[in-house]
Amino acid sequence: MKPPPFEYVAAHSLEEALDALATHGWDAKLLAGGQSLIPVLNFRLASPAVLIDLNPVRELAFVEANGVLRIGAMTRQRTLERHEHIARYAPLITAAMPFVAHPQIRTRGTIGGSLAHCDPAAELPAVCLALDATLVARSHRGERTIPARDFFFGLFMTALEPDEILTEIRIPPMTPDTRYAFREVARRHGDFALAGVALTLRLDAEGRIQSPRVALFGVHDAAVLAESAMRLLDGATPSEELLREAAHAVANDIEPSSDVHASAEYRTHLAQVLTARALHDALAQTTE
Repeated sequence: MKPPPFEYVAAHSLEEALDALATHGWDAKLLAGGQSLIPVLNFRLASPAVLIDLNPVRELAFVEANGVLRIGAMTRQRTLERHEHIARYAPLITAAMPFVAHPQIRTRGTIGGSLAHCDPAAELPAVCLALDATLVARSHRGERTIPARDFFFGLFMTALEPDEILTEIRIPPMTPDTRYAFREVARRHGDFALAGVALTLRLDAEGRIQSPRVALFGVHDAAVLAESAMRLLDGATPSEELLREAAHAVANDIEPSSDVHASAEYRTHLAQVLTARALHDALAQTTE
């Protein structure tokens, strides 16, 4: 199928993009990597009057590390997968990237496009929740920062206002004692996940779990923190019983739906099994 007709605007700077968005508002869609939006247009599930292309905006493609890891929203997913700063300061991203679609898609797809699209089965929103990321939005009204836990509202819905552009993702560097894990189940490698989990945690000097962040995807209308499991884990000494209880508790924080690929009950079961396995993975890691 072909997309409906639209006016095409190639923005060559962030200011140009903001101008166009301020002019057209709800009638416009932002084009990043296009790996989600173009199929949506081709299936005529969206009919924007104007398409604002961010690909020429070079100032939105960067990775910098200076106390905080800063990633421009137009940074390609393939860059995330290979960048030394990402591997050093946010290795959870490096671990998750091979599960994001296929190399050809990651070559075009961007981190900002994935986060702003907010597909409930996408990996990167959950990774940002687990890493306690902060997202930066710009408009002509100014700049605002949004914690990842307040950014993902629901199915394809985020905290972005119609005149705002996601410009940057800020991630506190993972400390050397931070443990992490990523697990997902998909029907085929590269497909959207039926269920998945990304998590981080630390152990204190007495071996107790500190600051656990367990993020699930594919099992809710958006990526979600498993608050019930996190409360059980925080400050507790790891044991098989604790990990079983925490994995069981994730069912309190998710509302999976049934479709042709899996029932809600099966997705809940997957979320629990994957959480247990990811916790074992993280606790078995060797840290500095």
